[in-house]
Amino acid sequence: MSLAWIALFFAGSGASLLLIHAGRSIGYQHYPPPARLLTDAPSIALALVALQALLVAWGVSRRRVELAGMLRGAGGRALGWVAIALLLTSATLSRDPLTYAGELVFAFVLQLVQLGNVILIALSVPASWLQAVGRLADRMLGPPADTRVAPAGPDRFAWGLAAWVTLAAGILALVTYQRHPHVPDEVVYLIHAKYFAAGKLAMALPPVPDAFSLDLMSYQPARWFSPVPPGWPAVLAIGAFFGVPWLVNPLLAGINVLLASVVLRALYPRRTARIALLLFAVSPWNLFMAMNFMTHTATLTFALGAAAAVARLRRDPRVRWALLGGASIGLVGLIRPLEGMAVALLLGVWSLGARGRRVRLVPSAALTLATIATGALVFPYNRALTGSARVFPIMAYTDAMYGPGSNALGFGANRGQGWPGLDPFPGHGLIDVVVNANQNLFQINVELLGWATGSLLLILLLLASRRLGRSDWLMLTVILVVAGIHSFYWFSGGPDFGARYWYLIILPALALAARGLEQLESAAASAGAGRRVLVGASVLVAATLLTFVPWRAVDKYFHYRGMRPEIRRLALGPERNAALVLVRGRRHPDYASAVAYNPVDLRAPRPLYAWDRGQTSRRQLVEAFPDRRFWLVNGPSVTGRSYQIVAGPLTGAELLARADSLTPLP
Repeated sequence: MSLAWIALFFAGSGASLLLIHAGRSIGYQHYPPPARLLTDAPSIALALVALQALLVAWGVSRRRVELAGMLRGAGGRALGWVAIALLLTSATLSRDPLTYAGELVFAFVLQLVQLGNVILIALSVPASWLQAVGRLADRMLGPPADTRVAPAGPDRFAWGLAAWVTLAAGILALVTYQRHPHVPDEVVYLIHAKYFAAGKLAMALPPVPDAFSLDLMSYQPARWFSPVPPGWPAVLAIGAFFGVPWLVNPLLAGINVLLASVVLRALYPRRTARIALLLFAVSPWNLFMAMNFMTHTATLTFALGAAAAVARLRRDPRVRWALLGGASIGLVGLIRPLEGMAVALLLGVWSLGARGRRVRLVPSAALTLATIATGALVFPYNRALTGSARVFPIMAYTDAMYGPGSNALGFGANRGQGWPGLDPFPGHGLIDVVVNANQNLFQINVELLGWATGSLLLILLLLASRRLGRSDWLMLTVILVVAGIHSFYWFSGGPDFGARYWYLIILPALALAARGLEQLESAAASAGAGRRVLVGASVLVAATLLTFVPWRAVDKYFHYRGMRPEIRRLALGPERNAALVLVRGRRHPDYASAVAYNPVDLRAPRPLYAWDRGQTSRRQLVEAFPDRRFWLVNGPSVTGRSYQIVAGPLTGAELLARADSLTPLP
C-alpha cells in the first residue's frame, strides 16, 4: 500500500505544479483564479489533483482515530497557528482581493492534500523499511542521542554534498541557463567583469553611444562603465579571465557547503548540522541561485566565511581570526552594501563572546577595524568614477535616471523607480513593507525546500513548539535582522530566484527546519513512529529533486525573460571577425542578449553587436566602422522564436541603401 501512496504523491504533487502559471516573463507565480480553473488549467493535471484529494480524504478517514490522537498530542492551538501561517504564505498578492482570497484557499487546500498524502505514506511503510531507514539515517547523520556540540572542519559528508552542489548547479548553468545572462543585472555584471579582467576601471566610450545603449550603464563624455558595486564583478572577473564566468557561482556554491558545515558544527550537534547541510544541498533556492550570474551566492560565501572566522574567534581569540572575519565582512559590503551592514551588525555582536586574554573587547575591535579597512576600498573606486569618494556610482546613476533619493534607504514619496507589477504603490511606506514581506515569505515557502506541503512547515512547527535552544534563537535573530534591514528598502527583490534580497537567511532557515524535523521525530518517537517522520521527509526531498527542480528549470528559467544565447552561434561566414551585427527589436531581451558577447575593446577583431536604432544610427556606425561588414538580425521579440538573419554581409553603402529599419522598441 505504501508504494501506491508514494506513486499517488508524486503524480499529484507533479500535477499541482502544472496548475501553476510561473512563466518565463517577469512575474510572481499564481494558480488560475477559481472561476477560470476549469478552463485555464490542464485537464489531466486537474483530474489528477482531484483524484489525489479524494483518495487522500478516503485514506485519512480510515485512520481518523489514529490521526486525531496525533493531533491532540501535538496541541490543537499550536497547530492552529501553524495552519494560519501556512495559509497566509501559500499564495502572494493579486490586484483583485477576491482572486487573492480564492487563491489562498485553493493553494492551502492543495498543501493540506499533499501533507495528508505524505502522512499516509509514513503510516503505511512496513517495518522492514523503517529499520533500513533508521540504519541509513544513523550511519549518515549520526545517532539522535548524541547532543554534543563539537566544532569541526568539513568531513567527508560535507565534501560529498559540496561536490553534488557544484555538479548540479554546473549542469543547470550549462543546460537550463545555457551559460547566458538572463536578468538585466547579470548582463552588466558580465560586462563589468570583462573589463575588470582586462585591467580597466572603465571602457572607452563607444563611437555611437545610442547604438550601444544598455540599462545600468553610466555614459560619460569619454568613457562608460557599470555603476553597480565592484565586489561581485571583481570575483566574476576571475572566471571571465579564464573564459568560464558561468562556473564561478557553482564553484562558490560548493564552497558555501563547506563553510556552512563549519558554522553549523560550531552551533549544533553533528546530527542537526548534517540534516541542515543536507537540506541546504538539495534546496532549490540554493541550486538555482548557484546557476546564475547574480551576486547572492558570492555574498553568502563571504558571509559564511566571516561567520566561520568569528566562531573560531570566540574559541580562540587571536587577531588572525578577527582580521579574516573582518575582511570577509568588508567583502560582503563591497558586493551588496546593505547585506554588509546586516552581517557587520550580527557578527559584531556575536564576536563580543570572544574573551580576550587581557582586554575583552580586543577581538571585536580588531574585527571592526578589519571590516572598515576592507570596506573602505570602495572610496577610491568611487572617486575614480564619480569624482567624489562619498558618491557611489549606483546612487549617481539612479538619481539621474529616476530622481534624487529614488534608490535610497528609508521612507518617502520619492522612493522607487516606478516598475509596474513589481512596485505597486508609489514611494515607500508601511504598506510597501507589508507587501514586500508577503512576497518574500511566499517565495521562501515555495523555493526554500520545494516541498509540496510548503517549505515553512518544519520551521513553523518548531516555533509553535516553543522549544527553541540558544542556537535556534541566534538563527531566528539573523532572519529578523536581515528581513528588518531590508524593510527600509523600497524594493522586495522581485520574482527572480526567490526572495533573493533575503538570501542570507537561507542557512538559518534551514537550520531551524532541521531542528523542526528533529522535534517532530522526537515527538513521534514516543509513539514508536520516529522513523516514519524520516520516511516522510525523505519522500519530500526526493519529490523536490525529481519533480520541483526539473519543473522549475524548464518552466521558468530556460530562456527566462526572453533571453536567448543563439546570437553567439549565428552563421556570419568567413568574415565573422569583421562582422558588425545590427540587432533589431527591444533593448531587453533582444540587444541585451547580444551585447554580453561584445569585446571590451570595440575595435578588436571580433564580432560586434549593436542595436539597430534607425537610419541616423546606421549612418554613424558606417562612419565609425568603415572596415566592417554589416548584418541585420531580427531578435526574438520580433521573430517570436530565435534570432533570424535578415541580410548580410553588407557594405556600408548597401546598408544605408536599405529602407527596412524597424522602429526600435524600448
